[in-house]
Amino acid sequence: MFAVVYRWRLHEGKEQQFVEGWRRVTDAIHARCGSYGSRLHRADDGTWVAYARWPDAESRERCAVPDPEGVALMSGAIAERFPETRLQIVEDLLAEPAAPWGTGPGGVTGPHVECRVGRRVTGVAE
Repeated sequence: MFAVVYRWRLHEGKEQQFVEGWRRVTDAIHARCGSYGSRLHRADDGTWVAYARWPDAESRERCAVPDPEGVALMSGAIAERFPETRLQIVEDLLAEPAAPWGTGPGGVTGPHVECRVGRRVTGVAE
């Protein structure tokens, strides 16, 4: 299995725009390219970090941009991009807790799904 870590610094006040773009792009990549989904995090240093999993590096490389509008939303919110980190998963002991709000793409549970049903992610400025 293959994973990629992405990291950005966003323009102040553009957080919700970024989340919407990220959600659109992630959903499209999952549906059209076979990714296992992604998680979006806000780090304590103010940067935003996404972790995406793929069956293999080749699957990711074959994936074209499936949602240009989502990419544009993300790009308009990004002040700085950091180099991506590519990872080969050696061991995976992550155990997912059951989330009361359901399951998203690739079996991912959490706030991503909460956003998809119209609720605001706690702490994300609009």
